Amino acid sequence: MTPPIYAIGDIHGQCEMLVAALQRIEADGGPDARIVFLGDYTDRGPDSRGVIELLQRGKAEGRNWVTLMGNHDRMFSMFLEDYPRTDAELLIGHHWLHPRIGGVETLASYGVDVVEGDRTNGVHARARSAVPQQHLEFLAGLPSHHQEAGLLFVHAGIRPGVALADQSENDKIWIRREFLDYRNPHPWLVVHGHTQVPQPEHHGNRVNLDSGAGYGRPLTAALFEGREVWVLTDAGRVALLPG
Repeated sequence: MTPPIYAIGDIHGQCEMLVAALQRIEADGGPDARIVFLGDYTDRGPDSRGVIELLQRGKAEGRNWVTLMGNHDRMFSMFLEDYPRTDAELLIGHHWLHPRIGGVETLASYGVDVVEGDRTNGVHARARSAVPQQHLEFLAGLPSHHQEAGLLFVHAGIRPGVALADQSENDKIWIRREFLDYRNPHPWLVVHGHTQVPQPEHHGNRVNLDSGAGYGRPLTAALFEGREVWVLTDAGRVALLPG
């Protein structure tokens, strides 16, 4: 029998929701449950710092956790480099501190306020002083996919028809249309987030767990046993069927 694997969709700074999702998983699978986090720990929600600290602490305690990279996590990491960079995949005119992206909320969780007219280099210097080195190391060490038991966990998706070894990091954390519109089977059931939907979706070849926590909607935790999928609710398991 295939061991159960749990996954949690895009968290986006919602630390209280994350705690509740972990409690649902522990109630279903115990304290040693295998959990894959699909990335986007930061931005938009109120407590990105708390999310990173919780994940770091759990891994340091030896929890059976895999923490993947999301595009928002990479943007945060790029901003904190010696010279801040803007992700080339962003729309022209957008940057990490753009109101639509959520970097301002992430910095606020570290006690760094961004005011209108504030020079980017001043914000950058304050952020570099406020964000602990351990958080930078956590972000730098995030893998871009995890393959296990016929499942491929990845933040955004994959480019159809391309071998896993040849998939680009950009696609794995940013891709949308080419992946979402593909209806044929992949070599694995692909479990992803990145593209928010009103509730988790099973498309037969992929499962989307980004239910919009970054905008205040529920955070999804799901259970996988082979290709069978359940969403965990306060009342227990609810089957997620292809449709």
